[in-house]
Amino acid sequence: MAEQEKPKEEHAPINFDENHEEKRDFVISEGLTTAEAEELIKVHGRNELEEKHTPSWLIFLRQLYQPMPIMIWIAAIVEGAIENWADMGILLGIQFINATLGWYETTKAGDAVAALKASLKPLATAKRDGKWANIDAGNLVPGDLVLLASGSAVPADCLINHGTVDIDQAALTGESLPVTMHKGDSAKMGSTVVRGETEATVEFTGKNTFFGKTASMLQQSGGELGHLQKILLTIMFVLVVTSFILCGTAFGYLLGMGEPFKEALSFTVVLLVASIPIAIEIVCTTTLALGSRELSRHGAIVTRLAAIEDMAGMNMLCSDKTGTLTLNKMAIQDDTPTYLPGLDQRKLLHLGALAAKWHEPPRDALDTLVLTCETQDLSALDVYEQIDYMPFDPTVKRTEGTIKDKRDGTTFKVTKGAPHIILKLTHDERIHHMVDETVAAFGQRGIRCLAIARTLGDDLNTWHMAGLLTFLDPPRPDTKDTIHKAMAYGVDVKMITGDNILIAKETARVLGMGTNIQDPKSLPTMDAEGKAPKDLGKKYGKIIMEADGFAQVYPEHKYLIVEALRQNGFACGMTGDGVNDAPALKRADVGVAVQGATDAARAAADIVLTEPGLSTIVHGIVTARCIFQRMKNFINYRIAATLQLLTFFFIAVFALPPIDYPQGMWPTCNTPAAVGSPTCCPETYTYDNVTSTVTMEWLRDNQGNDEIANNLNGVCFTDGEPWPDFFKMPVLMLMLITLLNDGTLISIGYDHVKPSAMPEKWNLPALFAISIVLGMVACGSSLLLLWAALDSWNTNGIFQKWGLGGMPYGKVTTIIYLKVSVSDFLTLFSARTHDGFFWSARPSPILMGAALLALSLSTILACVWPKGHTDKQLSMGLAYETDPHSNTLMPLWIWIYCVFWWFVQDFMKVAAYWMMHRYNWFDINTSMAINKRDANKVDDRHDPLARGSVGLVEGKLLAAKVEEAQAKVNAAIKHDQATNLGRASANLGRVSANLKQAGMARHSGNPKGADVEGAAQTVENVLLHLDEARGELDPKVQQEIAPAIEGVREAAEKLAANTAAALGGANPEQTLAKISSKRHM
Repeated sequence: MAEQEKPKEEHAPINFDENHEEKRDFVISEGLTTAEAEELIKVHGRNELEEKHTPSWLIFLRQLYQPMPIMIWIAAIVEGAIENWADMGILLGIQFINATLGWYETTKAGDAVAALKASLKPLATAKRDGKWANIDAGNLVPGDLVLLASGSAVPADCLINHGTVDIDQAALTGESLPVTMHKGDSAKMGSTVVRGETEATVEFTGKNTFFGKTASMLQQSGGELGHLQKILLTIMFVLVVTSFILCGTAFGYLLGMGEPFKEALSFTVVLLVASIPIAIEIVCTTTLALGSRELSRHGAIVTRLAAIEDMAGMNMLCSDKTGTLTLNKMAIQDDTPTYLPGLDQRKLLHLGALAAKWHEPPRDALDTLVLTCETQDLSALDVYEQIDYMPFDPTVKRTEGTIKDKRDGTTFKVTKGAPHIILKLTHDERIHHMVDETVAAFGQRGIRCLAIARTLGDDLNTWHMAGLLTFLDPPRPDTKDTIHKAMAYGVDVKMITGDNILIAKETARVLGMGTNIQDPKSLPTMDAEGKAPKDLGKKYGKIIMEADGFAQVYPEHKYLIVEALRQNGFACGMTGDGVNDAPALKRADVGVAVQGATDAARAAADIVLTEPGLSTIVHGIVTARCIFQRMKNFINYRIAATLQLLTFFFIAVFALPPIDYPQGMWPTCNTPAAVGSPTCCPETYTYDNVTSTVTMEWLRDNQGNDEIANNLNGVCFTDGEPWPDFFKMPVLMLMLITLLNDGTLISIGYDHVKPSAMPEKWNLPALFAISIVLGMVACGSSLLLLWAALDSWNTNGIFQKWGLGGMPYGKVTTIIYLKVSVSDFLTLFSARTHDGFFWSARPSPILMGAALLALSLSTILACVWPKGHTDKQLSMGLAYETDPHSNTLMPLWIWIYCVFWWFVQDFMKVAAYWMMHRYNWFDINTSMAINKRDANKVDDRHDPLARGSVGLVEGKLLAAKVEEAQAKVNAAIKHDQATNLGRASANLGRVSANLKQAGMARHSGNPKGADVEGAAQTVENVLLHLDEARGELDPKVQQEIAPAIEGVREAAEKLAANTAAALGGANPEQTLAKISSKRHM
């Protein structure tokens, strides 16, 4: 077997040598008594991973003192202070509904992971009170005597008492092959015995084990706000500050106009309640919860809901190799050098089986490799009889079988082992030289070799080298395609492994990940206090960003890689299954524990996979981006709706006081108009010996006189009272808008959306700009309708000219309620399509059904609203007849009015997006092309890695596609010696050369314009060579090669579009469309 290069020792806080040095001289345990064990467990604690369990009641309580709930508490307290008990009750109800949903989803995810863990409770065989017994591994203590047998898990950190055993430490180090341990060696908790049996003395348990020390690193992470929470807090801060400024201004204005303090405060609270998007958190939580259920159907249990938003924006995925990218199972490779005539792989496998107990279950990893190989035919060995067998011994390091051929009675020997061990048995220098060169060549690719030799004829003492079986831990069948899909979605996949660097490079080459695999020499270590260096991101960010992976790393290196990427603004994901992955899983934005992960990995992860491989993660990325789009659509709508209400009430207070408009008056008594009228208004009125002519203005001016108001309001005003000094809407109506509109908008979690081709990021300036456009159009149309309704008694007003008649003030209130309700929901249908018109994307049936339900209920309520006062405000259903000329079709006209302005609103939105994309306002184009979560400009001097991130993933994908296409063409050349295919291969070679040149130009720091020109020219050359290659393909193989060529083209076009967007501010979608259309001309 090829010698494996040992990882260089680093000064790590957690490694196999710190406090765990080999101990040849130690006291071998003879077992403990139950009493001794009970005393020791009091000192050392249980032998299990320490976990902080949060009580269910505390999880619920935490839902009530987050920033958003605090705002609702304040509003509810103010409502109670002014004795609006009903409104206070509504706010408290929403508060507790939101808290209950958040509590349910959090505890549900935790219960799912707890169920997984409960199914894997470990046992240990220990000697207690002089007897061997299976006990709970959690009850082990230092000094216990345990039995380590083949197939059992090592229950604690143990010192081997005697003999040798093979220990599989893949979960700890990432090393695929077992490690042979002798007396005094330390077997770590979490590893598995694969061969041999021995007794061992427990040295460390619980938090003092390697496993437990790794868990202590997890405590360094956490305690900070999640990215989604930061975004929601930023949005809330902007809206709340805006609300307080507008509300405070309106409050001061009303007091200055002489309004009573309580009335002014009541109105301000109404406006404040309207400005708090109380449904924003409950809708986001529910949308994430629905997404988590969808992910669970595809084998991913989400333990932290906000991780879904992080996954949508993830642009770096650091993946463990062993068991995640690979099968964690050695497999025979096709390359099989032989050194005896007539041998091929099949016959060499037969010889390898003869050097094992082929009639028995495999005894170790190498026996398993040879005996269970897919091409092995053990039935062909029935003609042989094994008359002697020498098992593997650490001093000899090979196995040997003495075989008798039943057919002719001849006897020979066969042996297998590491190449340098087997070569010592042979004496042919020429073969020695050939084998050494072959093993070295395979070693450069990370491929290991198993040598097989045999004797010939009657001479049982002379060995002849038969051949080499090559083996490797192969990638999972779907891994390469999965990685390329992830790259196509803008996610750079990096391999992070503790395995040998040559093995890592070969695995990365096969998977098309790139071969820039670094060793730990280029990485820092933790400081003396076990913390990451302060200059970690600044000093090592570029190296880590440009690397394709890292090998021979310790747990601290994985943690530092993730931390460096996060410090540089990358949204980083980490996958793993072992204890060595747990710290990085915890620190990553998205920690993913793959199938079969250890307890430590599952406890640290945000998402736990129940199906093998990375394919579930790519599906999760797509699902997460769909969920992100739904949340973004809702937040866009919610901001617009909030701004609409805020500005509507604010402007209405200053510009549209109802008291300044004529209102309905009953006819003057003793006039022809009074005939048939239910009542009439006296022409004059005498008070305090002063007779005055009764007019609308005189009545309004004398409302402070109770006698005049009580005697004349009912017989003079059609509303029974004068119109108020300023317009406001009852809180109950505002809460109904929230409950009916925002409540049914929970269904947005089921909406049809298109996932982004690049990692998602929050461009809040652009988001607010579009929300302002949507909100201002809706606000303007509402103000226009309010003005027309207040002016409805004016004979020259719009309502009178259009035959709609005068509107009682109660109906004016209800008209605005219906207008706001309808336009609010229609705003969502405009917001959800972004830069497309509202008809460009079909909504889901569930969302459509919810919209129809909410709008129908709002319309019905507006029609039949009881006549009278609501929250001391006049209100009346629009379907009521106030006089024979009343227009009962007002709801229909409002709907038509809302739909008209909806089209205007949608057109303005599309125009705003066009302007932003055209002139790259708010960096709307460059921000999506720069593959960093918080970067928007390539020339930001505070972010030197922004430029380097442009086209990084696309370039890697293009290189992988070019290599894949070259392999297809070269395979076709072997099949058909056509010269045109040779030229196609050469063209693809030029593509690869141009790609490398473009990569160097991208990071050279050239002026912006030169970068754009160079990148455009390079891509043009790439496409030209592709066209030449495709045109010269032989028709018989064109169908086979065309998909690979098309994959190269798509990757090149995406690289061109993103480069143009990032460096030139062009719209990436339009650029991609232009390139695509050009090749179809």
